[in-house]
Amino acid sequence: MRLVAVLGYSPRRPGGMHAICAERLRHAETLEADAVLLSGEAELMRPEWAGPDVPLLADGRARNTRQNAAGVAEAARQLGADEVVVVTSQWHAFRARTLVQTLLPGVAVSSSSPPGRAPLVLLAREGVCLALLPFQLAAVRRAGPGGRGERPRAGLPG
Repeated sequence: MRLVAVLGYSPRRPGGMHAICAERLRHAETLEADAVLLSGEAELMRPEWAGPDVPLLADGRARNTRQNAAGVAEAARQLGADEVVVVTSQWHAFRARTLVQTLLPGVAVSSSSPPGRAPLVLLAREGVCLALLPFQLAAVRRAGPGGRGERPRAGLPG
């Protein structure tokens, strides 16, 4: 069971989906999947989805990469996924993939990214986030199987 997880970019942006998120969504539409999880800007991505007709899950609660990873891991466990493809930008892929893999030992986790280069400010921001990765990994491990530090839910929102 292959789960493709599309990470949103900016859930707090007024006026619609961020262009970076739209690029990720368009890229995800080209990938083979048994199910797709929209994470972060899920409410904006869902009506724009033009990919394969597979189960489309939405997790709009994620507001950062750690929460994206927790939602992806939760969905993968519920679906019995043995493969997860994290769709995000190239400059973000290593950290996102590492956080998801930490929560899903024994599951094949990879990433796939749309082409393009990040502006210098995003590369600098990601550099700072990578320096903090050990702390992020510790936080997801402490939060347990759901990875969010919240009480478990019965299921993902449709």
